[in-house]
Amino acid sequence: MRRRNQPVQRSYFWIVLGAFVASVSSAACGASVSASPDQQATPSAQVEPISGTGLSRVTLTARAAERLAVKTEPVREEQVTHEGSTALRKVVPYASVLYDPTSATWVYTNPEPLVFVRHAIKIDFIDGDRAVLSEGPNAGTSVVSVGAAELYGTELADR
Repeated sequence: MRRRNQPVQRSYFWIVLGAFVASVSSAACGASVSASPDQQATPSAQVEPISGTGLSRVTLTARAAERLAVKTEPVREEQVTHEGSTALRKVVPYASVLYDPTSATWVYTNPEPLVFVRHAIKIDFIDGDRAVLSEGPNAGTSVVSVGAAELYGTELADR
């Protein structure tokens, strides 16, 4: 009888050992080292409210922008054909578009290096990988095409 249960006991042993190793590994990954007061970590982002707007200006360190792999593209004016008519329209990469919990649509502009400000947009329609705007930043304005969701999280985390 003992021999018959032995394989089950061995399997149980390896399962328990695996769970223990996984929990120790995950605890070690989440562990942090406290810096002494004279070695306090520099924040990766500074979030400053923009007076009277409900928005904030997010300023990243160069290292944070690199880690997030932030990329920007200009708002473009393109000839767009839709429902039989062609017109010059403002276009942004669809990857730039953020939806907030109220379904409002936004992009992050990049008015100066490492500075990002959320800007409201209205989308007329989506055409493949581009959003055609009825309202939004002026043509030529840099908008974030990679890293916008992280900027939004950074902006809201400070509230």
